[in-house]
Amino acid sequence: MNTELSNTVSAAGADAQYDELAKHLLGSKRILAHILKGTVREFYGMNPDDIIPLIEQGPFISTVPAEPGMTNAAAENNGTRITGLNTENSEIHEGLIRFDIIFYVRMKDGISRAVINIEAQKDEPCGCHILNRAVFYTSRLISSQKERDFVKMKYNDIKRVFSIWVCMNTDENSLSHIHLAKDDLLGCGRWKGRLDLFNIVMIGIAENFSENSGPRSLHRLLGTLLSAELPADEKLYILETEFDIPADDRIREDVSEMCNLSQGIFEKGEARGRAIGQTIGEARIILNMFKNGLTAEQIAATADKTIEEVQNIIINSTPETYSPNKTPV
Repeated sequence: MNTELSNTVSAAGADAQYDELAKHLLGSKRILAHILKGTVREFYGMNPDDIIPLIEQGPFISTVPAEPGMTNAAAENNGTRITGLNTENSEIHEGLIRFDIIFYVRMKDGISRAVINIEAQKDEPCGCHILNRAVFYTSRLISSQKERDFVKMKYNDIKRVFSIWVCMNTDENSLSHIHLAKDDLLGCGRWKGRLDLFNIVMIGIAENFSENSGPRSLHRLLGTLLSAELPADEKLYILETEFDIPADDRIREDVSEMCNLSQGIFEKGEARGRAIGQTIGEARIILNMFKNGLTAEQIAATADKTIEEVQNIIINSTPETYSPNKTPV
């Protein structure tokens, strides 16, 4: 395996671990409580310590498939068929799309419940628009409730759904709530039902850290927690002093490991960048020699390259004008 490919594979492996650590950090109930406080209206102004007991089931991290037909698991209990979230070993269905974090939370009344999904995105995905993906996830979280949260046609029992996307490295700090709305184009139809079942929250985190005040406090928390630049001790200090989040062993370990990985990724990226820069510099020199009238044989002898290597560089840069037996004019 050549050096460039080796570095790429190694960096990708560390990057994958980095993403997994981010999910585990966000999946801490203390962090989830702050996210709910800043994104779900019912929890605005609440003390995060009062939200923590309302968070149920887990939460489940990278274990529940988003694929149609795979989100729920069925089991028999004393002859009664019960359905719940599918949390079987992820290796059984390798390659499936999975929700990053999923859990139930009870509202302040202690009775009604909502389904919460948290997704962490380090960069804008290349293959699709992120909002389209969020719409799919939210729709799945609603449709998969059939036979789990409601049976047959009892659609009045559908639970509210919040799909909350934490998107790092955006141009600016932002917070958007995408939800259903009713537009009366003719008359004013009074249709029974709820428009608040479908909720997408997009959180954009820029590189600069927000002040810990008002609506910006959530960005300050998430920006600190997921930063690839802040050292672990500074992260833990901010969490404890500004957000009253004690650094238990799990958070301390995940924060430290994330900082170590991000530093390793940065160093590997620097090394790879230097190698690529050196390769580009050599190619420019070879092209200049070719344009000045030297043949591939002469360039190879001067640059300590094989003739084939020189020809490949020239062909890739000037495919329309070069042939191996032609001397430039």
